[in-house]
Amino acid sequence: MPIKIAVASSDGKYINQHFGMASQFLIFELNEDGTHKFLELRENKPACSVEGHSELSMEESVKLISDCQAVLASQIGPGAIDILLKNNIDPYIAPTFIEDALKQLAGLKKEKTE
Repeated sequence: MPIKIAVASSDGKYINQHFGMASQFLIFELNEDGTHKFLELRENKPACSVEGHSELSMEESVKLISDCQAVLASQIGPGAIDILLKNNIDPYIAPTFIEDALKQLAGLKKEKTE
């Protein structure tokens, strides 16, 4: 069964944004065989700034991707990880090419179901 993945990327090629600083999430549908397709781009108001972050804005970022089963970001803080897990979204730190990370994630998901 395909799953939805949110990817924190500013260029659509590389996972290069910290979850809390992400200005957008690229949403992909990932199939068990590793194939995927881009679904949409969702604009996000970053939860973090130089002064820190607010719980409310972090919740808004999580709500934006609440229909996704996982998120890929270049970095994810412990507070964000807690909120994501409470919302049944698996957080993955993967500062790499989107293509590579999606293939790896498909492999991990497949191992879990076997």
